[in-house]
Amino acid sequence: MSTFALPATLLRRAARSLSALAAVVASVLAFLALVVLTDGAGSGLAAWLPVLAVGTALALWRSRSRSRSRSRDRSRSRGRTRAARLVPFLPVVAAAALTAPVCVPTVPTARQYPPDLPFVATEHWSLDTGSSVAVYHYPPAGPGPRHPVPLVYLNGGPVRGISLLDHRFLQLLAGQGYDVYAYEQPGGGRSGLLPMDQYTADRSVRDLGAFVDRLGAGAVDVLGFSSGAVVLTRALADPGTAARVHRAVIAEPGPMDGPTARIAGHQGRESARGLAPDPTGPRSTHVPRYAVAFGLMRLGLLSLGTGLIGQAEGDNAFTAADLGGDTASAYCARDAHRIPAEDSARNFSFSPAASLRVQRTVRDSASITPQLGRSRTPAMLMIAECSSQVRQWATAVLAADPAIQRTQFMPGVGHHMWNGLDGNDDRAAAVIGAFLQGEPAPLPNSPTREGIPAFLRDHE
Repeated sequence: MSTFALPATLLRRAARSLSALAAVVASVLAFLALVVLTDGAGSGLAAWLPVLAVGTALALWRSRSRSRSRSRDRSRSRGRTRAARLVPFLPVVAAAALTAPVCVPTVPTARQYPPDLPFVATEHWSLDTGSSVAVYHYPPAGPGPRHPVPLVYLNGGPVRGISLLDHRFLQLLAGQGYDVYAYEQPGGGRSGLLPMDQYTADRSVRDLGAFVDRLGAGAVDVLGFSSGAVVLTRALADPGTAARVHRAVIAEPGPMDGPTARIAGHQGRESARGLAPDPTGPRSTHVPRYAVAFGLMRLGLLSLGTGLIGQAEGDNAFTAADLGGDTASAYCARDAHRIPAEDSARNFSFSPAASLRVQRTVRDSASITPQLGRSRTPAMLMIAECSSQVRQWATAVLAADPAIQRTQFMPGVGHHMWNGLDGNDDRAAAVIGAFLQGEPAPLPNSPTREGIPAFLRDHE
């Protein structure tokens, strides 16, 4: 062989390798594009099969072309010729192997509900709205007086199961004489699913009204936390639902409507996000199928009712570790290395698609400020010192709702104000109890409506 033949041979082989790699990349990109164009139809097979068919056809054409050119060179062995015919198919096989896992479920496709909790009975109520919700009741206990008005808890999420940490706080309230009820929103925890287009903020408000009616105890006190506080705020802007609320505690609310959601404002003191150790445990986003599905849904490239993964499968797949730094963002920076376990893997439940759907209906909604301005339901606002929420989400509620009687700025806590650390549960319960019983506030009334500009300046 000439001294120039070896480099030329290596260059040809390198060119073929690059060509094969380009074919694999092109096939994967074509697959993802078809997934988007078909909205993941047929669990992704509507994208995978055409890419496989086209790739196979091109490989056949290339194999035949090479066979014709090599038939002129009779010095090649028959074995090498047969092996060479298979070379054009290698990119097809590689691309098929890379994309096939996106089409194969790795968890059950029918909803797998968390097992019942050992310390509280799970009831299932059918509401007049058509929702089926899991209900938990903590009757009043302890040596103190019983409070006559039931207290209903709306947890955060949205469309997330009630965590064990929250259950412990509800038990604490019951131990102080409150008749506590909590229910998980449709799609969350042990509650039944809804068609994807029925997950809306307005549906959540109607469910609250229907739940109170089903309870049959007249007007109730309501404690809403995070996205649950958004539901409560929007309920206070709806006269029919507001009439069912005796007193309202709005704790760490998200944005109450579209204009509020578009505010890019200030957050509280530094949270533990980026400081706490990474969450441990399996992640669905480490599985190609769910990484692609959840990623494209968040980008808006797949519909929330995509055919790639069903709602139930997505709920089964999503884990607490998939929340990433969101959990750490609910705690102060000083708590970064002692964040409590909020939940167990068996109890954790979150519906990513339904949650995005509810958030989008809030973001796309019109202002509720005019309706909230007519509210007459006594209310209290709770704001955490290290809140990860935009401050204006809370102050917008304070400015709009004339029936907010007090604001309690909670020092030393993050977004999740009852967290089992340093007596925080007792302090939160004391603030809530004082308001519900019409007693003096344990903390200064701050910020006031007039003090909102100064409060926001202090958090720039």
